[in-house]
Amino acid sequence: MKQSCCSASRGEIGRALAASGATSTVSGAISADEADSGMILIPGGSFLMGNEDTEANPFDGEGPVRNVSVDAFYIDPYAVTNAEFQKFIRATGYRTEAESFGWSYVFHLFLSEQTATKTVQAPIKTPWWRVVEGANWAHPEGEDSGIEGRMDHPVVHVSWNDAVAYCNWAGKRLPTEAEWEYAARGGLVQKKYAWGDQFMTGTEHHCNIWQGNFPVENYASDGYSGTAPVHTYKPNGFGLYQMSGNVWEWCADWFSRTYHVHGKRDNPAGPTRGQERVMRGGSYLCHKSYCNRYRVAARSKNTSDSSTGNIGFRCVKSAVERR
Repeated sequence: MKQSCCSASRGEIGRALAASGATSTVSGAISADEADSGMILIPGGSFLMGNEDTEANPFDGEGPVRNVSVDAFYIDPYAVTNAEFQKFIRATGYRTEAESFGWSYVFHLFLSEQTATKTVQAPIKTPWWRVVEGANWAHPEGEDSGIEGRMDHPVVHVSWNDAVAYCNWAGKRLPTEAEWEYAARGGLVQKKYAWGDQFMTGTEHHCNIWQGNFPVENYASDGYSGTAPVHTYKPNGFGLYQMSGNVWEWCADWFSRTYHVHGKRDNPAGPTRGQERVMRGGSYLCHKSYCNRYRVAARSKNTSDSSTGNIGFRCVKSAVERR
């Protein structure tokens, strides 16, 4: 059975390896005009959601394929960047959960020699993760790292709770899982990827995933071993960048592998309670040999307080469709 490269959660290691505290209250929301700037209107409609692909993990609950409808909404063309998140932090003084807990998960090949000597190995099922004290959105690989030169990369080490706090400040929200998949498909019907059924077009790469022998050697033939700038690669049919690969993106829904079988088909929002939140899109660590979740219907999950070096998010806003 294929595991998720992103299955490491705070609960598996312990939620307080370092001092823990509550996150800050968010205030000083930006203006509506600023919030809407650059967002793309996705017209309401129906689509075939889910997949019955033989490559899917049966425990992910991708199927059955069902007809789902969503109302019109606005969506950011790319994941929230370090620059955008930094603006939020400076405006509000918000403290992320990685900062409050004092640690986050970092991929083992990204650690400096000094940091590597001070880390704790993560859960047995995902030995490529390391618990790194001082790792957070501003220090993605630990205290001796920074985001200089990566301001146009997606912010990482952001929990679901952190993402919601940013959305509240920006006058936006996280997408429902149905909205996310509808947008990711870009108007295509039941294609494997956000751009079609072929992973590559000749020698052209369409997303940032692992290229090599996971998890020990990444050839980075797609150009990046870690995160890539958010405008890398061609956008999909709706003008959205990197709906596959780069970083996992939080969705609003609680995760269930069975709820959608008999659940609501009109603007579904998932179950009313759960233990983990949905993540979509895959990341730079996904590889067909292990975590083939960069397919457009693929799903994963994590607890609301968890953060890793390959989880980010993008925002949406509800809209009245313009005819």
